[in-house]
Amino acid sequence: MSQTEGKTREQREKDYYEPIKRKLEGLIATKADNFHLEITSNRKFSNKLKAEISPHGYRDMIFHFLRDAAPDITGFIKEQYSSAFIVVEVKNDEIKIDDIYQAKRYAELFDAKYPLLISTEEIPEEIKRLSKVVYKLLSGGYGSEKIILVHYDPEKNDFVEWFEKNPF
Repeated sequence: MSQTEGKTREQREKDYYEPIKRKLEGLIATKADNFHLEITSNRKFSNKLKAEISPHGYRDMIFHFLRDAAPDITGFIKEQYSSAFIVVEVKNDEIKIDDIYQAKRYAELFDAKYPLLISTEEIPEEIKRLSKVVYKLLSGGYGSEKIILVHYDPEKNDFVEWFEKNPF
């Protein structure tokens, strides 16, 4: 029986949003003083988050495209001259190629410096190997930044693996 089959039926993806958000806040707080994260899976974005989207270059139009689907968690870290966006997609299953492309879509829309794809399952070795052959597979929306794959262990309430590395 796989780990997924062994999970209780009540364990839904959204059950992990808040604990993962808190763990991320703890990590980010060690590196930054001014940041904000919120659960956005319901496609509702706070004014605080919307205010960080620059109206220059028409990036604020992204909310039109997020009416049907949005990142599970979205936020930003205030940097010296701008805000660096964080988008998080959570999966209560093994990471699949489609999940990567979903995370990539959000990373590109937000021009995210920190795109994360977090799963309650181990990061598949096949995905790691494929990313070394298909170089752009994990490319994110912020120049050379990559989508970071993360294994979150609900029993430990902790991140146990980062691929390729913890950006915080």
